[in-house]
Amino acid sequence: MSATDVLTVAAEGGVIGDGRTGANLALGAGLIAVAIGWLALARVAGRISTGNARAGAMSAMAVGLVGTALAALHLATSSGGPGTGNGLVGAVVAIPLGLIAMTLGGRALARSRGPERTADPVGQERGLGSPS
Repeated sequence: MSATDVLTVAAEGGVIGDGRTGANLALGAGLIAVAIGWLALARVAGRISTGNARAGAMSAMAVGLVGTALAALHLATSSGGPGTGNGLVGAVVAIPLGLIAMTLGGRALARSRGPERTADPVGQERGLGSPS
C-alpha cells in the first residue's frame, strides 16, 4: 500500500469508525504539532533547558504538515455539509492548527540558528588590499 493510499484511507475514516475519524486524526495531529512547536520555541528562548530545539522545530513542521494534509484529504473526500456527521467542521479547524504548527516550527528553527549565521554585507569593512 502506497503512502497516498494510507493517507486517503486515514482521511476517509478507514474501516475503524465513522466519517469523523479522519477529522479527529487530523485534529489530534494538529494539536500535538502545536504543542511541539510551542515547546520548541520555549527551548530556543531558554525557558526550558531540556531537549533539542532544532529537532522539536522540525518535528512540529512535519507533524503539522501531516495534519494539514489529512484534513485537506478529508475535506476533499467527504460528502455532505457541516452538521451531517462527516467531520467537516473538525477538518476545517485542523487546517489552521497544522499551519500554526508549521509557523511555530519555522520560527523556532530560524531562532535556533542564532545571530552568527546572519551576514550583513553592507556593514563589512574592506581591507587595504581589496578592490574598491
